[in-house]
Amino acid sequence: MDVVLDVLDTFAFDWLYATVLPASKPGTGDIQGTYNQHVGLYVPLRPSRYVEASIWKRDNIARQSISLFLIAWIFAIAMYLIGSTIVYHTMFDKRLLRHPHILKNQMRQEVRQGVTSIPIIAVLTAPFFLAEIRGWSKLYDFASEAPFPAYTWLQYPLFVAFTDCGIYWIHRYEHHPLVYRWLHKPHHKWVVPTPFASYAFHPLDGWAQSLPYHIFPFLFPLQKSAYLGLFVFVTVWTVLIHDGEYISHSAIVNGAACHTMHHLYFNYNYGQFMTLWDRLGGTYRLPKEDGFIQRENLQAQAAHKDE
Repeated sequence: MDVVLDVLDTFAFDWLYATVLPASKPGTGDIQGTYNQHVGLYVPLRPSRYVEASIWKRDNIARQSISLFLIAWIFAIAMYLIGSTIVYHTMFDKRLLRHPHILKNQMRQEVRQGVTSIPIIAVLTAPFFLAEIRGWSKLYDFASEAPFPAYTWLQYPLFVAFTDCGIYWIHRYEHHPLVYRWLHKPHHKWVVPTPFASYAFHPLDGWAQSLPYHIFPFLFPLQKSAYLGLFVFVTVWTVLIHDGEYISHSAIVNGAACHTMHHLYFNYNYGQFMTLWDRLGGTYRLPKEDGFIQRENLQAQAAHKDE
């Protein structure tokens, strides 16, 4: 995240803070100092001419906090709306829009809940990013800095295993009667979800289920490029498991088929990536095609024979 912040400081935030909180004697912009130190590890990037033009310098903790909030908010909104729109128009089975459990104007409601929850989730997530850029995590820059050579590849399954376990137990606890009604029930309003339900959470629910992602780099080493790639992967995966398309009936991967069972029957398939913890916890339910889709398929087959 420090690299992302340096890039955005150079091309956007230096100007923004110089405009909102100008310094009484702006610098000339020729100061190299420690600016762009993180980007400089990868590509040369000269500081912007506004780098010294604000009373809030780049290492100001308040400025960093606001910048990280804006990054998290804008990135999440963009990934949510763009990703959900693409999946809706390419993969989502439009017959589900006629499902008896689909709500009137459901997609509009899903989008409204998603776009109002994301900024709150971003506020709660920004402290993790702040801790990362201030060097309190185990993130590292290059593969040569890995604990041992094979860790360059092992970090990916380790991340998936850790986060899958964490999300399973957080998600399962959210179904406890003490918290379900006010915390997780808003997401289960979508019995038949569309891709736009992927971030249609109560904000505390969405944040709680993201905690394993953000805790991981404070407990385990993780390369920064892998961290950014996994962050994108997690965002895309969250959309894909809400597309209702039974592309995979894998007994190992907890894809859209498994997650659709969770929305239909509530107390099954809490996992995010794999079915392991559902199997160990006795909450696995074998995916099967929804009765509505079965009837639609039978009617389509009958119509095809009559032609």
